[in-house]
Amino acid sequence: MNILFVSSEVAPLAKTGGLADVCGALPLELARLGHQVAVIMPAYRQVKQGNFALEPLNVKFDIPIGNKIVRGRLLKTTLPGSSPENEVPVFFVEQDEYFDRPELYRAKGEDYKDNCERFVFFCRGALESIRLLKLDVDVVHCHDWQTGLIPAYLNLEYLHAAGYENIATLLTIHNLAYQGIFWHWDMLLTGLDWKYFNLHQMEFYGKLNLLKTGIVFAECLTTVSERYAQEIQTDPLGCGLEGVLAQRSEVLSGVVNGVDYSIWNPAIDPHIAKQYDVSNWQEGKAACKAALQREMGLPERSDVPLIALVGRLADQKGWDLVAQVMRRWVHDASAQWVILGTGEPHYHQMLEELSRSFRDKVAVSLQFSDPLAHRIEAGADMFLMPSRYEPCGLNQLYSLKYGAVPVVRATGGLADTVIDANHAHLSQGVATGFSFESYDVDALASALGRASMMYHHEPENWKKVVECGMKQDWSWGASAREYVSLYADAIRRKREQREQLLG
Repeated sequence: MNILFVSSEVAPLAKTGGLADVCGALPLELARLGHQVAVIMPAYRQVKQGNFALEPLNVKFDIPIGNKIVRGRLLKTTLPGSSPENEVPVFFVEQDEYFDRPELYRAKGEDYKDNCERFVFFCRGALESIRLLKLDVDVVHCHDWQTGLIPAYLNLEYLHAAGYENIATLLTIHNLAYQGIFWHWDMLLTGLDWKYFNLHQMEFYGKLNLLKTGIVFAECLTTVSERYAQEIQTDPLGCGLEGVLAQRSEVLSGVVNGVDYSIWNPAIDPHIAKQYDVSNWQEGKAACKAALQREMGLPERSDVPLIALVGRLADQKGWDLVAQVMRRWVHDASAQWVILGTGEPHYHQMLEELSRSFRDKVAVSLQFSDPLAHRIEAGADMFLMPSRYEPCGLNQLYSLKYGAVPVVRATGGLADTVIDANHAHLSQGVATGFSFESYDVDALASALGRASMMYHHEPENWKKVVECGMKQDWSWGASAREYVSLYADAIRRKREQREQLLG
């Protein structure tokens, strides 16, 4: 099968979040399965200033954007991690006025005002690249709102163009909260007829919605966990698109993101104090915990649980609950806390105050450091993710591998990947963490309390939960095979649609 990934970010070339990790890892796994895979993304400043061998191609194209013509050209490299026998080429759409900027989507906390124009150009440039590079493409795998116009263009403008007639699309929604919503006059930039600006296709409460456009026109849809695929078909997690998604439920699937165990694996992790696996985790985690406590300025105590949080300090991640629980626990509970991340200023202030007042219990690093994130996973006893919503989540998967028992709210991918340590699951030997349903402080405190009680008083059960989690396999192999099946379904649907059109 010939698969073309079109994404606004790809790790390690340019990244702001988990979307990049998926688009950096999944193409490699598909190539290992024997498929022909290529990737197209913008040529950001982040790409050009990185240590990547970029090859200028003698390929230029002119794209109509509203009432002007904008020229672009193509660059090429190989996706890092490719093997010679399964090489994945990456093509870059270069247009410096659009993409040679300090950040990918925003500056100084504000979205770029021309984001619609930038990604109209990117979508059209990606489609023109298929013809100019003579790429053989069976399916285009689109990602998030930045590529939402591609299914529409293929079905409305390229349907009878030589070489494009049978190209199917699969659109993956990584986070429905980000939809690419712009004022209605930006419809002119797309070049599509105004008749498609209607409530069934591209219009959303009087505005242009690029993610909705992709959802309506793609042959198949996926999101990044089975639970999230169900949640987004209802209010509030449907973010206004629940009706559209429910209408397309027949072609909507959930596929959990995978983990790259060549990076996130305590047996080979170069960042941690002592490498370990499921056979010697107690010794390895004890050494890593002590080293983390020293690094973060906490007393070296093996008799209290070390609770970790890594990521954005925001309400979506449950910080309105965490803040209240922490204020209780620093007074009443025997536990230590390590927090790594940045986010809303009032949480920065709260954590700084707690770390000053309770130096023996709270350590905070208000930044992002990938090596420190590895050391926290290796040193922590518990990893807390009480998210309001979580399409997939990766930190709980890292935590399982590192023996940092996840304590999560049962939403999205967290519900799909963490099995609560209740009596039945412990008896069956399948428990991997602690979860709670209601989004409230008491439910979070109860789950943390259960985890703490087991840690202190039921060491054999704690050992079972840790080891069951460490034995889980959330690598990309199974997810990649699911995607292959979905690509085949998209291709079949495209063929049937074309046959109907041709009578």
